[in-house]
Amino acid sequence: MLLYDISREVFSSKVYDGDPKPQLKQLKAIGDKDDSMYNLSAVSLCCHTGTHIDAPLHFDEDGADIGSLRLSHFCGKCTVVTIDGILTGDDMEHLLPLCSKRLILHGSGKAFLSVSAARVIADSGMLLIGTDAMSIAPPFDELMPHLELARAGVPVLEGLYLEGVEDGEYTIAAFPLKMSGPEASPCRAVLMREPKGY
Repeated sequence: MLLYDISREVFSSKVYDGDPKPQLKQLKAIGDKDDSMYNLSAVSLCCHTGTHIDAPLHFDEDGADIGSLRLSHFCGKCTVVTIDGILTGDDMEHLLPLCSKRLILHGSGKAFLSVSAARVIADSGMLLIGTDAMSIAPPFDELMPHLELARAGVPVLEGLYLEGVEDGEYTIAAFPLKMSGPEASPCRAVLMREPKGY
């Protein structure tokens, strides 16, 4: 089984404009003046740091929080597709019949959905949509693509690291932290597939 870690390292990841940077604080260190026998640290970070999952609550006040989503959204068959720029509704109409119910867009950090593409996905019964961009929506329209997906209950996996990952079929595992209340969660995302010729 080949494993592809498609997560970004938390502390070196670029943060979305206005979001706080993650911080690591050492609380205890072996050999401290108090003769500590162990290391202990605390982490502070935004729920949208690095590779993360947006729950519907992120853009829909009546949407599910991250702790309410079924784990089946985040594990199973997945299709990786390279795109260039912003997908339209027509693009998605042609693409979806060729894909699994979990779709990852590989676009060198510029793989986005238009409102019409998000609407097609929302109507399709898709379980998960992901991108290697910081956001699934283009910078000039953050709200509407997210809102279409949120109202349909489709979680969004953002900030993926897809260098060296070929297009094709995989199994994905990208579970959020078990937290009740937040609109998003960092995650460790992994793609799996059998070696060719296996």
